[in-house]
Amino acid sequence: MNKNRLTLNILAFGLLMLGTSPLTSCISDDLNDPRGKISKEDLEGDNYGLGAFFLPMEDLVVPAQENHYQMAENLIGDIYGRYMMFTNDGWNSAKNPPLCNVPSDWYSAPFSYMAEFFSSYNEVKKQTEGNGTNYAWAQILKVSFMQRLTDTYGPIPYKSINSSSLTVAYDSQEDAYKAMFDDLNAAIEVLTSYVQANPGAAPMAKYDNVYSGNFSQWIKYANSLKLRMAIRISKALPDYAKQQAEEAVKHPMGVITSNSDNASYYYEKGNPINVMWDSYGDARMCADIYCYMNGYKDKRLEKYMQKHTGEWQNVEYAAIPSGVNVDLQTNTKKYSAPNFAKTDRLMWLNAAEVAFCRAEGALLNWNVGDGGTAANAETFYNQGIQLSFEQWNASGAADYMADETSVPANYVDPAGKHKAMSAPTKMTIKWNDSASENEKLERIMIQKWIALYPLGQEAWSEIRRTGYPKVFNLQESARDGIRTVPNRLPFSYNEYNNNPTNMPGALQLLGGEDNYATKLWWQK
Repeated sequence: MNKNRLTLNILAFGLLMLGTSPLTSCISDDLNDPRGKISKEDLEGDNYGLGAFFLPMEDLVVPAQENHYQMAENLIGDIYGRYMMFTNDGWNSAKNPPLCNVPSDWYSAPFSYMAEFFSSYNEVKKQTEGNGTNYAWAQILKVSFMQRLTDTYGPIPYKSINSSSLTVAYDSQEDAYKAMFDDLNAAIEVLTSYVQANPGAAPMAKYDNVYSGNFSQWIKYANSLKLRMAIRISKALPDYAKQQAEEAVKHPMGVITSNSDNASYYYEKGNPINVMWDSYGDARMCADIYCYMNGYKDKRLEKYMQKHTGEWQNVEYAAIPSGVNVDLQTNTKKYSAPNFAKTDRLMWLNAAEVAFCRAEGALLNWNVGDGGTAANAETFYNQGIQLSFEQWNASGAADYMADETSVPANYVDPAGKHKAMSAPTKMTIKWNDSASENEKLERIMIQKWIALYPLGQEAWSEIRRTGYPKVFNLQESARDGIRTVPNRLPFSYNEYNNNPTNMPGALQLLGGEDNYATKLWWQK
């Protein structure tokens, strides 16, 4: 653990005047509670006045604080990405996220965290005057945070945000993405020059719970994020996306190719997914991820999920289908829980995802091989599977890749409470180079989705973007005609009160009703 970690947040937040209030959850938590005292070492250390603002930004990329994680990830990405279901029997049908029935403060929560993020970011920009390595690092964190936000809502404020106000005009999702690419490219250039001139230097190590100040790894991460974003917009802006993707892999430091360079965050209070399944008791395995992994005889399943604690003798794992009314069920907590310990790091982006992005890029005839050369989709497809098995220390990758008969399993509830369902696809695992392009894409996306776990936000985005993996229909009717997963969240209800001048423009940029069904730009 970084011994300075507890002091840095209070230093940062002590310098800020945040206008936000914490959202309530299963466990109350005041965001303004002190997390420690400022030590003499902190006050005398290098960069303390600036470094204190980086950990609060890192906290919010994939929100690490448990209440933030629940509202911005567990009740959105984890559920819509079909990795987890919620099991709180005390919630009624008006609070059922899979069915898009949630209070307005819930779907507004991810947007509300912008105030916290930019209070730190603006201070870094002020102190650095928008120049240098630390500002470049902050830019990477900003893009990391805002990419998730725009993929949640669609149009967002981005280019016009300033130190005095967040209530500014919205950008179309296309313009926001282009601006994020510009910011990433500028940051990569600055950090590359610094690393080349100062090999091994890590002046901000104690303010970085991702890479311990290793800017070479931050460059690989930034290139990998750039590749992720390029794939995301590959149907909407194919030529532009191709250019960005090829630049990322051609860069001298390239993209993440090894699990040792995975971007993951250490949070001293504990992995929030552990809180979701243990302290809160709200998270259990979703039927979709179980049926795919069970049918494929995937040995990562025991790494991903715990065995059920029910009385069912014929199965080791038990899952809940999306969209059931858990308020009417009993013993939901006996179903399989996510297998995360308190000390586990929180993943941001892994090598397997990068390999699968390159596999899809190869399908699109992009030059995404090593050094930007042409590559075969099969090569990266198998690399992605191998890297994922290695990440989870699971055995059997070679046999898994060679399996040309196993298919996803049908769903049967061992408790007999939920409707049985036939598997949504009969896709096998082994690569088939003579298959159609659609079949190749489906095969890539199924394995990418499995390897993305537990990154629910990214899983949800990929389901929306490609339609793969095919998932079960909801077991009950949802709002806005949603049959599987929503396309977006409605805009924050606070914006209609706090930013009324700019909301008509935001709705125009959205190009549809402000509901769960309107598609995002990159889906179109």
